[in-house]
Amino acid sequence: MNTRGGAIDSQNCVIQNLKSKFQNKMPVPVFDVREVTFRYNKVVALDNLSLSIAPGQRVALMGANGSGKSTLLRMLNALAYPENGSILFCGVPLTEERLQTPEFAYPFRRRVGLVFQNPDVQLFSPTVFDEVAFGPLQLQWSKAEVIAKVEAMLEMMKITHLRDRSPHHLSTGEKKRVTLASVLVLDPEVLLLDEPTAALDPKSASQMIDFLVGVRGGSKTVITSTHDLDIVKDIADQCFVFQTGQLVARGTPAEILRQTAMLEQTNLVHVHRHIHDGGEAHSHPHIRPHAHPHKH
Repeated sequence: MNTRGGAIDSQNCVIQNLKSKFQNKMPVPVFDVREVTFRYNKVVALDNLSLSIAPGQRVALMGANGSGKSTLLRMLNALAYPENGSILFCGVPLTEERLQTPEFAYPFRRRVGLVFQNPDVQLFSPTVFDEVAFGPLQLQWSKAEVIAKVEAMLEMMKITHLRDRSPHHLSTGEKKRVTLASVLVLDPEVLLLDEPTAALDPKSASQMIDFLVGVRGGSKTVITSTHDLDIVKDIADQCFVFQTGQLVARGTPAEILRQTAMLEQTNLVHVHRHIHDGGEAHSHPHIRPHAHPHKH
């Protein structure tokens, strides 16, 4: 990979790793987080954190509010930088200096997209169409290509009927679909999602989960922060559990959901009393996803 002058190779990590496999080289993680520490003023958000994420993985970053999940997503999107340690994207260090060079910044911003937990942070255009078209216009796509890609994305996200509406007058679920469309229109290699089902009604949450299930086995790397155990098996192949900025557990969803004591310790499950038929009361933790019908 050529890093001279801050440039970044246009090939994605999946292609690089296919080449590495045939050349008997070690695979290159899409993200390699090495002993990263980050503070907000004097409050530690990430504490000597190390982890790596392979291309094509669907990853869940799990933890209670304030555990460091959102901070890590911002750093993976190069919106903040480590106080100590380093983060590499496809083998190239993410630094403030490198992100100031167009040769690196433009390809990186196209390859990595972040959808914030609060969609109002991301929405600023007068119409939904303008919102989804903003990224392609910044990349100087032709007018015909912009129109075609935006129309196709509106159709895919089932928001064509919102085309001429103001994003700020939509429901939370509609806003989240618009922000997701504004990122997906660039066809990013990596998708970062911060609590994508938070504050959604059941139907909107189900639509978001359907999307995350649909990217399984594809070429995209999808990293989702969540504290909702109900959806982890559907949206992830690998989980990282955070507590006060540190990584306390990692494994498959099935492996993580079996660790009751750890989930209680990290405030991912709670214990409360139930009254069953006959008036008998008892307490137990809620861990397993609730039963719900599936469509295959």
